[in-house]
Amino acid sequence: MNFYFKAKTIRLLALCISLLLLAPVLVFAQTGITNQQSNAEQNTLANGTLEDIIQYAMKNQPLIQQSIIDERVAENTVKSKLADWYPQINFNYNLQHNFLVQTSVIAGNPVKLGVSNTSAGQFTVSQAIFNRDVLLARRTKGDVLLQANQNTSFNKTDLAVNVSKAFYDVLATTQQIRVSAEDIVRLERSLKDAQNQYKSGVTDKIDYKRAMISLNNTKASKKSNEEILKGKVEFLKSLMGYPLGNELKISYDSLQMEREIALDTLQAPEVTSRIEFQQLTTQKRLLESNLKYNKMSFLPTVAANGAYNLNYQNNKFGDLYVNNFPNSFAALTLTLPLYQGGKRKANINSAEWQVKRVDLDITNLKLNVNSEYTNALSYYKGSLANLLSQKENVDLAKEVYDVIQLQYKSGIKTYLEVITSETDLRLARINYYNALYQVLANKIDVQKALGQLNY
Repeated sequence: MNFYFKAKTIRLLALCISLLLLAPVLVFAQTGITNQQSNAEQNTLANGTLEDIIQYAMKNQPLIQQSIIDERVAENTVKSKLADWYPQINFNYNLQHNFLVQTSVIAGNPVKLGVSNTSAGQFTVSQAIFNRDVLLARRTKGDVLLQANQNTSFNKTDLAVNVSKAFYDVLATTQQIRVSAEDIVRLERSLKDAQNQYKSGVTDKIDYKRAMISLNNTKASKKSNEEILKGKVEFLKSLMGYPLGNELKISYDSLQMEREIALDTLQAPEVTSRIEFQQLTTQKRLLESNLKYNKMSFLPTVAANGAYNLNYQNNKFGDLYVNNFPNSFAALTLTLPLYQGGKRKANINSAEWQVKRVDLDITNLKLNVNSEYTNALSYYKGSLANLLSQKENVDLAKEVYDVIQLQYKSGIKTYLEVITSETDLRLARINYYNALYQVLANKIDVQKALGQLNY
């Protein structure tokens, strides 16, 4: 019994130790599963506003990720070029067997120069003192990194504009579907009233059929917009880098959007605030550095170098590494190209033309910015006027519909007039929402032209 009790105690103790040892593993595994679930949740949006969708696109759009990778590549390329400023240390090894040793005649006597087996080990060190390639890398380091960052900003700005317009396009179609759904409810009620009046003998079947035609047309329009919406949502998801097969739900506040349509139309475009201008400015500085680089091609390249050589020689291969005849040296090397057939002058001329060309690009951008702003502002003002008109039309169409509906029930108006007023109301509401989202899209174009959309 005592032995059985001890054995049971030992097994229990071993089980406890095993659980203690496995606990961190189990916790780590659970944490990994939780992190995976969290990452999966982060890859989708529950109810994304426009700002949420833009931020999601900035993190997940492949083009933006590629731009960020380009920044990392640029950083490492600069580091690679600047590494040439540091001492360069190398080791070379050589093992050679001479089947026929070179012979030379000295004082009329043939003398063999060398032995059958040689081996050498060489340690070399060099330090650049003046090298125009390395000097260019050091001078342009900041601009190269800035250029990569500006390319990312340009892609982000362009993406934000496209995502915003696609978002408003989805909303416009969504609102059309919602309006159609509300109209279907109203038309079904009108159809039921027309059926009852027809059955009671108050009206003929013309009203009933007209109600049916209007209802069928509205249902067809709703179905068509639902199919169109699928394509527009997929396009928005593609711009965002949204996972395939996952549902995208968007959130919006129409009243808030109405408050956001206001824009100061007295602003003047500042070309310096445009990312395109900043890119051209950086490009010009790089081209000016390239021009200086080509002008330095007439200067020599200077470097300090040295070496320590291990020389092993012996006619017997087994005794090759018995005797060593080392040597070492230190030197200062100056390389000056004297004549290259006019190559350096041609490179300088080419670099100068590139600088002049980018100046014309900057001038052209200034002209385009002014034209772009004027056009964007014109479209914004036109769509804003249309929005105000459509908003008034909605109120008028609603009032007309309510009056005609009452008059029809009183037997004053015909059902054709009811259908006409319903159609006018539906079109007025759809036109209003289309105008609202068009104003917001045009506002984005104005802000882009002003250089206010920078990421």
